Amino acid sequence: MGTLTLSIIILLTVVAKPAIAQEAFKYENFKKPKYCGAACHNDFYVQWQQSMMSKAYTHHWDEIEYFELAVPHAEKDEKVAEVKEGCNGCHAPISFIVGDVPPPRPEMNSRANESVSCEVCHSITGYEGEVPFNFNYTVNPGKTKYSSRKSEVDSPAHEIQVSKLHKSGDFCGICHNEKSPYGVWVKSTHLEWKEGPYSAEGVQCQDCHMPKTAARTASMGAIYPDARMHIFNGAHDNGKIRGTVEIRLYPDIDEAEPGEEVLLTATLFNQKTGHKFPTGSVEDRIVWLHVEAIDANGKVYHLPVEKKGFEGEEYTIASDVLAYQDMGIAKEIPDFQGVQRDAIPVGNRIFRMPYFDPQGRMTIQQWNTASLGVDYRFAPRETKTETFKFALPDDIAIGELKFAAKLNYQKLVSSVAKYLNVPAEESEIVLVNEQVTSIEIID
Repeated sequence: MGTLTLSIIILLTVVAKPAIAQEAFKYENFKKPKYCGAACHNDFYVQWQQSMMSKAYTHHWDEIEYFELAVPHAEKDEKVAEVKEGCNGCHAPISFIVGDVPPPRPEMNSRANESVSCEVCHSITGYEGEVPFNFNYTVNPGKTKYSSRKSEVDSPAHEIQVSKLHKSGDFCGICHNEKSPYGVWVKSTHLEWKEGPYSAEGVQCQDCHMPKTAARTASMGAIYPDARMHIFNGAHDNGKIRGTVEIRLYPDIDEAEPGEEVLLTATLFNQKTGHKFPTGSVEDRIVWLHVEAIDANGKVYHLPVEKKGFEGEEYTIASDVLAYQDMGIAKEIPDFQGVQRDAIPVGNRIFRMPYFDPQGRMTIQQWNTASLGVDYRFAPRETKTETFKFALPDDIAIGELKFAAKLNYQKLVSSVAKYLNVPAEESEIVLVNEQVTSIEIID
C-alpha cells in the first residue's frame, strides 16, 4: 500500500468524490502524530500541538459549523450534498482518504481528531490539475516522507524525498483555496497571494506562517540556521492579527469653534499580509473601523463613516438589519428571520466581502454561496482612505477635542456566535490597530 499514490480529483465547479476509491488506504497506513514527536521531531510536535493545524477538526466553531449546519444542510439539498464528505478533505484528511466520513464527533476521540497531522503534509506528492484547491492533493503514505529539505543525518524511521512543492505557497493552496458547489471562490488566500506583490518577489506563504529560526529538525540532527517553525500562526493568532493595518488620522483644521464642522480623514495601510485582509473564511470574519470624538469633559460622540457611493457599499457600512436566513435550512426553521448581520455600532465602516446564497441573501455558509458581493477588503500593501464629518455641537466643551480610531477584528460575527452557542473566544474583539489625534476647541 505504501507505494500506491491516491489521486483525489476535484472538478472545477463542484466538490467531487475522489477518482480512486477511498478504501485504497486504511488508517494504519498513516502514523499517528505522537509517533513522529515521541523521539525524533519533539519540537515540531509540540509546535504543531499548539497550532490550528492540530485542531482543524476539533476546533469548537468548526465542529458546530460542520455538524449543526453543513451536514444537516447537505442531507436536505442535493446541490450541496458532497459537503458532507468534502469538508473533511481539509479538516480531517486521513478520515476522508480512508472513507470514514462523516467522522465521529470529536468527543469520541477517533483518529479524525488528528486533524492536519504530520503524516498528511509529509505524504503529499502533488496536486491534480493546474490550480491547487478543494483538497486536490495526491498522497503516498509510507516509508518515504516528502519535505522541503533532506537531513544530513539518515533517519532510522523513514526516508526523505525533497519536494519543490513543499517549498512553495502552491502547497498551501490545496486547502486554502476553495470553490463552493456553485463554482464560486469562497476561499482564495493562495490566489490572493499569487496575484499580489509578495509572490512576484519570491516571498512564499511559509516565510510568514512557518518562520525560519536556528533549530534542529530532528533530535539526532544538526542545527540548521533556517529551520522552519511548525506553528502556522494566522487568523486565530491575535499576535499575528495585531498591527496588520496601520492607521493615520488627521483633521482638516487645528482649532475650531462650537458650531463649525471638522473633516476627519483616516488612512489605513495593509503593511503586513501577503494576501487580502481579512482572508480565509471571509464569510465569517469581520473587520471594522470605529471612530469617536471625545471632548474636554469626556463626552463621547460616535462618528459614522462618510459614504463613497460605490455599488454594494451598503454591505460595508454597519446597519441594523438581519441576515444569514439560510441557517434555517439546517435548523429546520422554514421562516427563520435570521440574526443581526453585523452586530457592531451602526455607521462603522466594514472591510469585508459579502457572500450570498442562491436566494440572494447574505450567508455565512460557504458551501451555500452562489455569488459574491463587493470585495472591500485590504489587498496587500493597499491603502484605503475613509472620511468622517463632525458638526461640533454648540455646547461642546472648550479645550482639547480628541479623535480616536480603532480597527477591530472578529473571527465570527458575534450575533451568529451567540445564536449557535459558539464559545466566546471565537467572537472576541481583537484590536488590530488604533490612532489618536486632537484639535483645540476655542471660544
